[in-house]
Amino acid sequence: TPPGADPKQLERTGTVREIGSQAVWSLSSCKPGFGVDQLRDDNLETYWQSDGSQPHLVNIQFRRKTTVKTLCIYADYKSDESYTPSKISVRVGNNFHNLQEIR
Repeated sequence: TPPGADPKQLERTGTVREIGSQAVWSLSSCKPGFGVDQLRDDNLETYWQSDGSQPHLVNIQFRRKTTVKTLCIYADYKSDESYTPSKISVRVGNNFHNLQEIR
């Protein structure tokens, strides 16, 4: 999918399928009211806000092997530069101990 493409539009046209609901999501930390529910609620006005030392992690675990072809991440530097990540690392593996970074 091209950068800047609207994931919801791509889902409506059948180009992509949202599979995040099939996974268990966890966070390294979060402030009350700024957790997984806000991260996943499709509302651009709500968000995850970490509350701890770095690195800040979002862990997404599927119950069985799952092919992920596209990952959509929304970040808005203009809205909140202090919480917008400067680096995003995506790691995959069979368990937490054998994760490898992908590009």
